[in-house]
Amino acid sequence: MAKLFEPVTVGGLTLPNRIVIAPMCQYSAEDGRMTSWHAIHLGQLALSGAGVLTIEATAVTPEGRISYADVGLWDDGTEAAMSKVLDEVRRWSPMPVAIQLAHAGRKASTAKPWDGGGQIAPNEPNGWQTVSASAIPFQPDENAPEALDKAGMARIRDAFAEAARRSARLGIDAIQIHAAHGYLLHQFLSPLSNHRTDEYGGSLENRMRFPLEVFDAVREAFPADRPVTVRVSGTDWVDGGWDIGQTIAFSKALEARGADAMHISSGGLHPAQQIPVGPSYQVPLARKVKEAVSIPVVAVGLITEPEQAEAIVATGDADMVALARTVLYDPRWPWRAAAALDAQVRVAPQFLRSQPHRLKDLFIPA
Repeated sequence: MAKLFEPVTVGGLTLPNRIVIAPMCQYSAEDGRMTSWHAIHLGQLALSGAGVLTIEATAVTPEGRISYADVGLWDDGTEAAMSKVLDEVRRWSPMPVAIQLAHAGRKASTAKPWDGGGQIAPNEPNGWQTVSASAIPFQPDENAPEALDKAGMARIRDAFAEAARRSARLGIDAIQIHAAHGYLLHQFLSPLSNHRTDEYGGSLENRMRFPLEVFDAVREAFPADRPVTVRVSGTDWVDGGWDIGQTIAFSKALEARGADAMHISSGGLHPAQQIPVGPSYQVPLARKVKEAVSIPVVAVGLITEPEQAEAIVATGDADMVALARTVLYDPRWPWRAAAALDAQVRVAPQFLRSQPHRLKDLFIPA
């Protein structure tokens, strides 16, 4: 069997294969509440044959949203809306569902990408005052965030924990904490965005302190038999910023605290980043983390071909591969991968008749 289609265990959760559908923001929520768009979007991906489906970056507070159209999980209304969507998805698919809990920090209060994606000022409709580790804007011409005091940090930490409890009530199978792409927890990690002079700034140990506190709070709030994982940028791609050595130290600290997997992406923190974009460009970062920890590691980034994905897991660069734009463009990519790699994939019985005759052993009824 192709390695890509072998089962893998993450904490107490066993996945049927090593294809992860990464979280992808849809900018289609209303007041943080999922809509019928999310039922369509998540529903089709839940029928893809992947190993696990991850709900998009879900803000733990209203001001933690990237845009005013982002999904949230901070009150009964947002929880009820998500419950309605998940009920529809689960009616037709047994695929495990994870959720990415997030806070955008200084990269919040933006327009939708198709409306330009720029920051919306606090005094404008759909805008609000952002917060961060330090009062340093992402772009020099943007409204500066407010530096969080300890009371504000405690509120956000507790909001992550409350969102984890809501996730448990919703029957979510796993949580991914978002500490990548320049959002709030990454802003604490990187020396480019964290200029604090208290115990949360300066040394690597201090810069990791708040993200680790958030992890501890989420891990305590979520059932022990369900995994909690972390997504982190392996590097800022900027001299003097967060880098792979610090990522390894952070990953080791998370593993010691009970993290069940690491998802290695990169960039997003600084506009001066120089990213060498190309097929599998982030895989070397995942490999370095995998060499340093014993928990599963997920690779992501321009993974588009079945043979490419198979090589990543078969050679030990990572334990799983995550797909975002690839599977958004081709929601049946796992079917194509199984056909290309002479493997099998689970599909809904409604689709069994679509199996090509020459691939009569491709489909397994879900």
